[in-house]
Amino acid sequence: MTKLLTPHIATMTEMREPHKVLERSGGNPVAVLKNSALVGYFVPAEAVQKTESRVATRDEVLGSLKRRKDVNQPVLDYLKDK
Repeated sequence: MTKLLTPHIATMTEMREPHKVLERSGGNPVAVLKNSALVGYFVPAEAVQKTESRVATRDEVLGSLKRRKDVNQPVLDYLKDK
């Protein structure tokens, strides 16, 4: 069973009127289901605008790569042969 990342749910039929789905969700993301299976998420613009994004510094990227070396190395080894 798939774990939904939001408590707000709509069916594909309800998505015929997306404005009603957005009103009901209060501006939060909505899980869209078809035949009780997750199809995707409908994310309103105001939910995306709440997040602030920034560009990572070179040091942050290098630090992340260093910390995740054990996880990333098998993938890098696999890709060498491709």
